[in-house]
Amino acid sequence: MLTRRHTLSLAVAGLALAAAPAFAQDWKAKYPELVFAIIPSENASGVVERYTPFVNYLAKELGTKVTLRIANDYAAIIEGQRAGNIHIGMYGPASFARARMTGAKVDAFAIETNLDGTKGYHSVFYVKKDSPYKKVEDLKGRNLGLVDPNSTSGNNVPRFVLNGMKIEPETFFSKVVYTGSHENAIIALQQGTVDMAANWWNDEQESNLQRMARKGMAKAEDFRIIYKSDQIVNSPMAYLTDLPEELKAKIRDAVLNLATKDKAAFDKIYEGKQGPLVAVDNKAYDPIIELNKFVDDLRKKKSS
Repeated sequence: MLTRRHTLSLAVAGLALAAAPAFAQDWKAKYPELVFAIIPSENASGVVERYTPFVNYLAKELGTKVTLRIANDYAAIIEGQRAGNIHIGMYGPASFARARMTGAKVDAFAIETNLDGTKGYHSVFYVKKDSPYKKVEDLKGRNLGLVDPNSTSGNNVPRFVLNGMKIEPETFFSKVVYTGSHENAIIALQQGTVDMAANWWNDEQESNLQRMARKGMAKAEDFRIIYKSDQIVNSPMAYLTDLPEELKAKIRDAVLNLATKDKAAFDKIYEGKQGPLVAVDNKAYDPIIELNKFVDDLRKKKSS
């Protein structure tokens, strides 16, 4: 026999069950559109081609509209996430660290991996293959191509490395040029605008130069590396800390399972040259925050 207490309990349980689906959909009302943005590591058309299948996959998995935005520069994605206009961002390590340093409420949740399972890449200095330069010190009075002030492999690591060589870029080189993207740095070197260019390099199979070669934008054999840094922690994907937990869980699940759930979209991004995205947290980028602080201090000393 049902007592009044049982009846009340069942009624409350029924209300909870009825409310659950509505509660689960609350985030869709607040976020009818999500923006995924990426730093400009290559020209805009290349980014669109590479990431459109991923954005379509993410929209399907989340059941809501996802828009691809290509940031004009590295700072734009930081500012977009700080303002809450960019919900998910694909960063470089230094730009993600800078976002955290400047108060953006963001959390890294996925990291790129290499085919051998490692989670790092390198900063390199390229010169033309037929140039006379054998080491960085040979380029005194020549032009240096960097990428962006918030680029890890294209600015911060190069400046850290050069400082270790007792080289102050703005006085040692005739000119220091920020090219805006890794592709543009190679093009500047190709055209003779700069004599040495910083860039990212994973291994012999994958680098920005190799990607450009596959697109017919450059011949890899026309360049050679005269310096390679120690390994740097790979690039993260990060979402806004304040997104609903259910939405963040769905984003994580979709991204971490991309390689198996939509292999075509995954291969479009990485062309079979990198491993699947795996879980990561903010702590992995604490050493990059220290690197950023070091470069900031160098800049302050130079301007004082």
